[in-house]
Amino acid sequence: MQEVSFRVAPGERVLLLGASGSGKSTLLHGLAGVLGGDDEGEQTGELAIGGEPAARVRGRAGMVLQDPDSQAILARVGDDVAFGCENLGVPRDHIWPRVREALDAVGLDVPLDRSTSALSGGQKQRLALAGVLAMRPGVILLDEPTANLDPAGVVEVRDAVRRALEETGATLVVVEHRLDVWLPLVDRVLVLGAPGPDAGGASGIVADGTPDAVLRVRGAELAAGGVWVPGIPPAFPAPPAHPPGETLLTAESVVVSRVRGTAVAGPLHLAVRAGEALGIVGPNGSGKSTLGLTLAGLLRPESGRVTASPDLTDGAKGDPITWSSRALLTRIGTVFQDPEHQLLTTTVRAELQVGPRALGLPPAQIATRVDELLERLRLAALAEANPYTLSGGEKRRLTVAAMLATRPQVLVLDEPTFGQDAATWAELVALIARLRDEGAAVVAITHDETVLEALAARRFGLGAKT
Repeated sequence: MQEVSFRVAPGERVLLLGASGSGKSTLLHGLAGVLGGDDEGEQTGELAIGGEPAARVRGRAGMVLQDPDSQAILARVGDDVAFGCENLGVPRDHIWPRVREALDAVGLDVPLDRSTSALSGGQKQRLALAGVLAMRPGVILLDEPTANLDPAGVVEVRDAVRRALEETGATLVVVEHRLDVWLPLVDRVLVLGAPGPDAGGASGIVADGTPDAVLRVRGAELAAGGVWVPGIPPAFPAPPAHPPGETLLTAESVVVSRVRGTAVAGPLHLAVRAGEALGIVGPNGSGKSTLGLTLAGLLRPESGRVTASPDLTDGAKGDPITWSSRALLTRIGTVFQDPEHQLLTTTVRAELQVGPRALGLPPAQIATRVDELLERLRLAALAEANPYTLSGGEKRRLTVAAMLATRPQVLVLDEPTFGQDAATWAELVALIARLRDEGAAVVAITHDETVLEALAARRFGLGAKT
């Protein structure tokens, strides 16, 4: 990101848009004063909060990061929400009422002593927002705060932010790709120029104005550049080319759990079929990700059994949970909800080479596969970058590419389109649809109904955990 200049007045409510990788998250980190020193990157110009360098006034701005795991600091929910208040020196008798009010505001109805590690991804996002709201900062910075939330949670979080703004008069800067939910709340839209050599020289702020002026007048132009614009849908792939094929995985009376003895969902009965997309849907905390990991052979069922067909087994012995990592590589590939949980190397190219090398493929074949995936998922310009320096959307595309590098027969994808702009969303969905039509089985765990519609997915619903 370069040549960005703007001012935000006290109390303004700003929606920050731009293509994946355009620098939205980096800009928020700068405003929060947490970009790091000179050894962590380069910076020119000035980022100020209230006329002072942002790095000197940390605490005036409260930020919810793109990755909620990186904001869960303490072991218990109540302590975690109280942490920011304690650092600001809020009197103790004021802290705990604030903690309870913040948790109520974001709809996180769990005991104060609940382990933060036991929360689902969506619940952790609510926890992070509660911690920010409890601090009552002058500036609220939100980086895709509703990306992994169920529809009810999206509304709860948006309304919690609205109440906080009305009560405190705080300034808001929110980054989202899907913007419909935030448009009633914001009074200004800023659009960053697209990144990389394909940006046509665009840099800095390419649009700035009221939501109506930016999205109505320049909507078509922005949509062509990858910005999600209400009323301009993304491109859908063609319908499935063939009816579903044989059942590759079967779950029989399966009860799933992340911690032995603590069931999350079940008993469940379902089939995963070749040439079909299966969408696992349900509210946050209902066990969707846990079911996905169980189907993928990465978690042992609490009870019941996940079995593989002879074609999928292909010489591997036992059920998927007993297979080695190498046996899983070509049979069942998994993309975790949090991309950073599966990054292993120091460059994007090396990350894509891990699986093929574990299979013992020849170097020339590895290079061909890797180069193809780099181009297909718009990562070629980042081939030598450290994966941890990528944007959230780029990390998601990288983990999908790394899974595809071993060409598994079953794809288990947890929030596969998280952090994508309209263009990369369409490309990623088209790629998944192509693999489906080539005979792969796709399991998509998502709150993005548009993904399921685009993939003509069969839905399997889980209820709220009681």
